Amino acid sequence: MPERIDKKNRPLVFRDLGVLEYNRALALQIDAREEKIACPALPDQLFFVEHPPVFTLGKNGGRENLVVSDDFLTQKDVAVIQTDRGGNITYHGPGQAVLYPVIDLEKAKIGVADFVHGLEEIMQQITLKYGIRADRDSRNHGLWVGSSKIGSVGLAIKKGVSIHGLALNVKPDLTPFSWINPCGMENVSITSVKAELKAAGRQTEVPSMDEIRDDFVTCFCRLFGFKSVPENAHV
Repeated sequence: MPERIDKKNRPLVFRDLGVLEYNRALALQIDAREEKIACPALPDQLFFVEHPPVFTLGKNGGRENLVVSDDFLTQKDVAVIQTDRGGNITYHGPGQAVLYPVIDLEKAKIGVADFVHGLEEIMQQITLKYGIRADRDSRNHGLWVGSSKIGSVGLAIKKGVSIHGLALNVKPDLTPFSWINPCGMENVSITSVKAELKAAGRQTEVPSMDEIRDDFVTCFCRLFGFKSVPENAHV
């Protein structure tokens, strides 16, 4: 991690949203960002969530990378939602661990590139904890096991405050990824913690989502210099 990130144990409110529809989670992020912009003294926030099946499009587009019809998606009850994050099309669904940091990067003196690098490192540390070696790839932000993508990163920044974040495939149904060119890239395979452990004959060791949630919070706080505080904290 770059040395210039200043670690001062800044307060951070963590919220576990459970399984929540994508637009509702996005609205919570936007509200938190606007509150932070209006009152910088408020603590930063971190949301953990799983989403019902949904495809989201980034600022670089993505609908052209759907390889199934709208009728097919309607039959499967999978929505397609335009967002303001960076990147292209991706999939979210149950069994995928999503982390949304609403962080005042300017106040924390964290550059956007350093923040992206750190989010990738969080996923790298967690997968390594479970015996999976994953690395960055110059083709696309996120985390890869060989030529297969296991985690994604996408952000939107307004007045120095971030929303969106990272998504790590823990144990989702990977089938919907075959309905798109993930991240706008053709012939890209997608993997998960469960798939990698199964391939290694360790399928009984798949971590629970609660374990992954706790790993996320611990790694995020340690890497970026935060400490968890109660939701109603006044700082």
